[in-house]
Amino acid sequence: MNHETPLSPRPLHHLSDVRHRVMTSRRLREHGVPASEIAARCHPGGPWQQLLPGVYLLHTGPATSEERLHAALMYTRARAQAIPAQAPRGDEAPYGEAMITGLAALALHRFTSAPPLLRLEHIDVLVPHTRRLRATGFVRPVRTHSVPRPRLLTGVPVAPVPRAVADAVAHLTDPDRIRRLLTEAVRSGHCEATRLHRELARARLLDRAPVAAVLDALLAEGRAAAEDRLYAMVAAAALPAPLWNVELLLPGGPSLGTVDAYWPDHGVAVEIDTRPRLRRDDPVHDEAARRHEHLEQLGLAVLAPTPRQLRESPEQLADVVRSTLLASAERAPGAYVVVLPR
Repeated sequence: MNHETPLSPRPLHHLSDVRHRVMTSRRLREHGVPASEIAARCHPGGPWQQLLPGVYLLHTGPATSEERLHAALMYTRARAQAIPAQAPRGDEAPYGEAMITGLAALALHRFTSAPPLLRLEHIDVLVPHTRRLRATGFVRPVRTHSVPRPRLLTGVPVAPVPRAVADAVAHLTDPDRIRRLLTEAVRSGHCEATRLHRELARARLLDRAPVAAVLDALLAEGRAAAEDRLYAMVAAAALPAPLWNVELLLPGGPSLGTVDAYWPDHGVAVEIDTRPRLRRDDPVHDEAARRHEHLEQLGLAVLAPTPRQLRESPEQLADVVRSTLLASAERAPGAYVVVLPR
């Protein structure tokens, strides 16, 4: 027995799924095809072709976009790991930690500002930083220390939108294309501006024009939209009307900060948390946490919902606000605060 002897020979003639139209040399050997026959079939005029090192297309003619995606993932999969023969089920990861990112991922997320897959010169594949892969052919590996949880789209593991946008922007130079991608990501509801801001900061792209200017506008739009949802939530749930957009102060003392909604008879405040958190010790969030703690020490209750909570679960959030208002009767009276319009 030598290295070309198949472990468990299986015929190829019945295979039709894309994961069998594109195969690695290892998988072909498992089907009884030795390296010498692979090479012979890939000669000019032969029935197969080599797409990437160790990855073969088992028909003539151009590869489809689906075949290119799977070939890219097969190439970046660790050579020591086998590629599953069957299509994945549910959220099962068919290629380990490798996933499509960048413009190819955005095309799979149905971004209208991303080119069609077949027009892409490169397919970016996110892999753990320990993989020392070089770009080859149409594959461009993107190494990362933090592997996100992928989404499975059309049988392909795809990076979340914020990460895919950041990886796409890293390779783009056209300001208009960058602007369109960032704007579509937020305005079309693919992700929150704060999550996008966090990913772009992680990739050290915030100082690139026009990234900073576009993100500032998108963050402002996101806050305005979140405020609108807070108004709508209070009305839909028939909650008592609060004072909107006010500043709280101790009598004759310093400002306690501004809040989006305040119920003075109940000592309950709501401040929408739209601050992008860039790291664990982010001073902006630390300052907000200290301010909220100070208000709670004065006997006030502070709720800090995110825009995502206001968008995806307003009914549950309204229940939390209602319960907090009702619980105020059981709390000790809070400190008297002065309320000023913001």
